[in-house]
Amino acid sequence: MMQQNNGLDKNQLISFFILSLLMVGAMFYFQNKQQNEEAQNTAEPAKTEQSVSQEKPVITANITANAKSDSLEIIKSVTLKNDELNLEFSSAGGQISKVQLLKFKAYNPESDKADLPLLLITKNNSNYGFQFKDKNGKTINTKDLKFFPTVKGNSVTMTADLNGANIQFIYTLLPKYTLDFKVKSEGLAQISSENNADFIWDYNVRNLEKGRSQEQTHSEFSYTFNNYKSYDYDTRTTMDEPDETLNWIGVKQQFFASVIESKNGFTKSKGNQESLDEGEYLKTLNYEGKVQMSGGELNQDFVWYFMPLELPLLKSYDKNFDEILPMGWSFIGSMNRWFFIPMYNFISSWGLSPGWVIFLMTIIVKLVTSPIMYKQHKLSAMMRVIRPEIDEVTKKFKKEDAMKRQQATMEVYRKAGVNQMAGCLPALLQIPIFYALFRFFPNMIDLRGKSFWFVNDLTAYDDVIKFGFHIPLLGSHLSIFAIACTAVILIYTIMTSGNIQQPQQEGMPNMKVLMYIFPITFLFFLNTSASGLSWYYFVSNAINILIILVIKYWILDEKKIHAQIQANKAQPKKEGKFQKRMREIMERAQEQQKLAEQQRGKKR
Repeated sequence: MMQQNNGLDKNQLISFFILSLLMVGAMFYFQNKQQNEEAQNTAEPAKTEQSVSQEKPVITANITANAKSDSLEIIKSVTLKNDELNLEFSSAGGQISKVQLLKFKAYNPESDKADLPLLLITKNNSNYGFQFKDKNGKTINTKDLKFFPTVKGNSVTMTADLNGANIQFIYTLLPKYTLDFKVKSEGLAQISSENNADFIWDYNVRNLEKGRSQEQTHSEFSYTFNNYKSYDYDTRTTMDEPDETLNWIGVKQQFFASVIESKNGFTKSKGNQESLDEGEYLKTLNYEGKVQMSGGELNQDFVWYFMPLELPLLKSYDKNFDEILPMGWSFIGSMNRWFFIPMYNFISSWGLSPGWVIFLMTIIVKLVTSPIMYKQHKLSAMMRVIRPEIDEVTKKFKKEDAMKRQQATMEVYRKAGVNQMAGCLPALLQIPIFYALFRFFPNMIDLRGKSFWFVNDLTAYDDVIKFGFHIPLLGSHLSIFAIACTAVILIYTIMTSGNIQQPQQEGMPNMKVLMYIFPITFLFFLNTSASGLSWYYFVSNAINILIILVIKYWILDEKKIHAQIQANKAQPKKEGKFQKRMREIMERAQEQQKLAEQQRGKKR
């Protein structure tokens, strides 16, 4: 009997290695080219300081709600700064008008690098204030008031006069990306009888990263309640928490978050968000929640946090901030937090570049899962070996019913010692690993802005190949890592498709064709995903190919397996529990089918 070779022969193996060498050579070429083009960036020496700038008058249109378009007034701004944050406060509404994170840079589409100042708040993209009604029913919002700033050390006090009452916003800059925010009033009870004030916060999320759709997906409301024990996020259009007291509410972006904490909590919270298709902003989010007014006075303590989503930093606050980092729920999140992140940190401590850290991570994951994965690869190879036997059974029982053909096929599997169910566990194991890494790569801030070969940022796609026009589902670029990953997945599919049975009935889909289509569709997914993910799966599938080749040419003796099958044909049947159960099910189904046919015959 002629053995079919549905995998790659030795010539194809040599071609694969040559292709790999060419690809690695090209990658080193791009890496050296990139290093020659990069200019030396002189790092500004980090020094901790708390500086207060001189009040600088800015002529601008009056932003009060009832102001006429031609009215102008002087708006003053003051600055607080340390080695982490550069903050600016405006006399218009007493608000924070600028937040710059000094240790990070924003993506610049013109240079294709992260070389712009990273500004979470600027150009009035954040607007907040407290709203209540006076005794005459008139709505008052602190956003419409003119405040007068005074500075003392690392604190700014913004004071506004309201019909004889006094409202103060006291901001104090602290370490760890923290800004203490106290609200005090005096005489407000004389003009207002409210027990609660509405805290209203409108926020437009600025585009800071490469890859608009990915960053937009990761921008959402985040909040905690139940005394910091319960966490939730909201990617829907509307947010509604009428029964919970929120400890803090934040706007989370891909790698940064703006959060305000209320010592007494926000109640009756609601909000909405809307994605923006183009422009400087990704989303617009609007939040409204109530805060207490004790005795008609607005005396509340808040804290602002403008922070990077670094897991150790988030945990250090002990306010459930670490849940903001979207590493996945339940087992998926635990896998990232207790396995992938510690493993990445440990390997990166050796001084390797992030790309090679990912390479070694892939090797380690393969070693950890090797006992189970080896069974899957060996099963795939054995299925390919017995393919001629399966084809012989199919040909023999071609005119018989499908039940007999299936029983004969299972008999071949049994005699060859092949358990089809053995391949299910490895396949199921790969699902949580894939989803964990899908969450890991675009959210790991340590990979942000880190280059590898021709890739400028491992948390974003590479776009060395640019079209200059938009193609549906693909975009305006083609990722080299996505192409490489798709190629090895396609090769792996060719090598493992020999065990796939062709459809025996008309109208049934050709499974081999479907298997070949999958890698192509994977290209569209990876083309806009984090290049670190594509690089990981390129290495992972390349290792899978090598494992199959080693099993095929050095471990699995095909002649021995064929001889064993022929010898087993003459031996008495020894059914296992699984085979026996499947045979009983098939026999029962066959009997039911005969009864049904007999009943149909009687009716006629």
